[in-house]
Amino acid sequence: MRNGNSTLNRHVRCLPPCTVASTSANGSCHVNAQRREEARLDDPVRIAEAKDRARVPDEERSGLPRYRTERRRQALRRPIDFAATLLEACGKIWSEGGLSMREVSDVQLGHRLAQLRERSGMKQAELARKVTWSPAVLSRIEAGERTLSDDELATLLKTIGTDEAADLAAVLDRDWRHLPRPTLDHPDQHLLWLAEQMATALEDAGNVPEAPAAFRSRLDEYVKEISRLATLLLRREHQIAFIGSIGIGKSTAICRATSLEITGPQGRSVPVLETGGGGITLCEVHLSRGLGYGIIVEPRTHDDVRADVEDFVDQILQSRLAVTDEDGSSAVPREIERAIRNMAGLAPKRVKDADGKRVRTDPAKELAAEFPERRDLVVEVLTRMGLHRRDRRDEWHSATLAATPLEWMKSTFEQINNGRHPDFSLPARIDLVVPDLLEVDDLDVRLVDTRGIDQPSARADLEALLEDPHTVSILCSGFNDAPSQSIQHLLRRARDINNTQIDSNASVLVLARPDEALAVKDEAGSRAETAEDGYELKDEQVRNAFTPYQLSGIPTFFFNALEDEPEGLRTFLRERVTQTRDEFRRQLDDVLERAQFMLENAEQEQVQAVQREAGRLLAAWIKRHLTPAPLSGHVHDALLNEIERAYAASVNAAVRREGEWRSLSYTHQLGHGARKTAVTALEVSVTGFTDLCQTLSDPDSMPEASELLSQAQQLMSTAYDELLRKVQLTGLTLYRDQLREDPEFWIDNAGEWGQGPGYINRVLRRNREWFQQPQRRDLEDQLAAVLDREWRTALERVEAIFEQA
Repeated sequence: MRNGNSTLNRHVRCLPPCTVASTSANGSCHVNAQRREEARLDDPVRIAEAKDRARVPDEERSGLPRYRTERRRQALRRPIDFAATLLEACGKIWSEGGLSMREVSDVQLGHRLAQLRERSGMKQAELARKVTWSPAVLSRIEAGERTLSDDELATLLKTIGTDEAADLAAVLDRDWRHLPRPTLDHPDQHLLWLAEQMATALEDAGNVPEAPAAFRSRLDEYVKEISRLATLLLRREHQIAFIGSIGIGKSTAICRATSLEITGPQGRSVPVLETGGGGITLCEVHLSRGLGYGIIVEPRTHDDVRADVEDFVDQILQSRLAVTDEDGSSAVPREIERAIRNMAGLAPKRVKDADGKRVRTDPAKELAAEFPERRDLVVEVLTRMGLHRRDRRDEWHSATLAATPLEWMKSTFEQINNGRHPDFSLPARIDLVVPDLLEVDDLDVRLVDTRGIDQPSARADLEALLEDPHTVSILCSGFNDAPSQSIQHLLRRARDINNTQIDSNASVLVLARPDEALAVKDEAGSRAETAEDGYELKDEQVRNAFTPYQLSGIPTFFFNALEDEPEGLRTFLRERVTQTRDEFRRQLDDVLERAQFMLENAEQEQVQAVQREAGRLLAAWIKRHLTPAPLSGHVHDALLNEIERAYAASVNAAVRREGEWRSLSYTHQLGHGARKTAVTALEVSVTGFTDLCQTLSDPDSMPEASELLSQAQQLMSTAYDELLRKVQLTGLTLYRDQLREDPEFWIDNAGEWGQGPGYINRVLRRNREWFQQPQRRDLEDQLAAVLDREWRTALERVEAIFEQA
């Protein structure tokens, strides 16, 4: 795991954990009271480490850049003169306009004071007694119901007497001009303040009248990069998404890691989430922390439910004619069919006949015989479902219930997930809220149990998670097929569109069943003697399989839910989230260091001369690469490939919804295809520019220009990513408009369903013909023009930081 590369990062991480408060646009703060209750004392080991670092001799830190060294000395040296520090800082705060001028509300300040008191080990009554206030007054202050004077704040902080308390006065005095003010409990408060100060210094340097245009461009780009990285660090909401095929045990692993289990009839642990062999969960399930135990449901729209019912009705009507597609797939996913049947009272029944044998009867088919017309049958099923009564959105456990909270949650979740709860409609998403989940320092972390992959694997929801910098993607596979083909397909597509997020945010979880590890053989044909030996042998195979995607070093963990203790899995998940935070810090730390170097050497003629020569070489390279390579392939190739891989039922569902189905989205695939063509046209040029920058930065070439070259390389990378996102959005938009304007295309494709074997081939033929029409070829020409324009814009942006002769 990457841990960052600087002493500054260690300083940031030694800050105590804080709770979360979300600030509204007008400066008010809605405090998460539950996090206050769960605020814990600072770790004594971390305190000792911070104090040890404070004693490091100055000469041992002489290699640090100046902006780090000076501020670390100020931040870490103790003891502090509390009286002088607090009175001076608090007096300055109020003399310059008070807390409201700094956009810190009474609620946020009170919440922070409560945290500091709890971490010092003091009870509310004890602190009130020491400052000779009534407990009621202190309670109102901590609740944000009473405004503090400067003397009162100084008194409170001095009485609490911790380093953090002394820090708070200085934090309140900070004036944020470029970056959003972090909440008072933000763990990266000091690093973000360094970023704010650097942005101010860069802006001031650019305001000098005689500053060259290229120098100002460099300053502006540094400010943009600092702002971008600070925004990533400011956000403390992260999620851990479990992605994998159906039936491999994702839900079970999640419940084991989060202790969401109850004791079953035979004394074994049973997951709260409903599990099975696949086709169980209706939708994506989120797990998060809250004040109690609750279930929140985001229902599907009435149009979506109606489309599902129409698919169900067509399936019933066609089953009477024994019409199926060549892959034998049903028109409706079995989990949706099950819920519709239960909601409409059409669940199959088993009754005994006259001979005592059990006979299965299907009320849905009996209803179809009563209403043979498709439209009438759809109306009847919708009527029986009673959607107008199913308007509830949440339910919470009550202490008056006989069932324990987790027993209630398991039962209620299963009722909603199977359409058996009379108050809930078909869900688009289900959130489970519990008081205790997977804690990761001072972050707000939720877990996401995605719908299992059953074809096609390249779903829009999964690929969006892979691109999110605040999502850790846990790629799950069964032991024997690890890494599964569906996971490899997702990674291959991520590389096709230059999604570099997988390098830092993707991890692998191999879910083993008993004795699978012991069946692994080494090169000599000998079986593994222990499960750990089997894991090691399998790990080599997994890493070799990931080599084509440049991911041979991807973090991997093996877990047997039936036999392994869950603490190892919890640690693995926490480390993955921590790694993303460390990467944010490392990148921001690196930018601050380079910006400081630039400011310090702005007037060093030798450095400037070398940088001008490096800029001349890079500008010459740009002049030779103004035009992208011709587009190869077609934008719609990605879509057709996914249709060919998909089940017929998934394609039919997408066609019936004008190309937008949860498992297959035409516009998502076309956006992906547009971005892929852009990568193919530009990746050689971008790689060539990166290689040139690295070559010139070599100690034997132009080391004095390394800072400029690093900025140019980073700027090219940023501009390239922005270009790809714009091309992706352009492709999606262009094709979406034409797809919407051609209803005959969808009618013709929908007519292919139920015509017997060959459905996929018939749809592919119609799709190819549609995309080969002149108006669709014009779309590719428009996309090529956008690519050419955006590439030239990106090159101009990079070239602007080079000083011209």
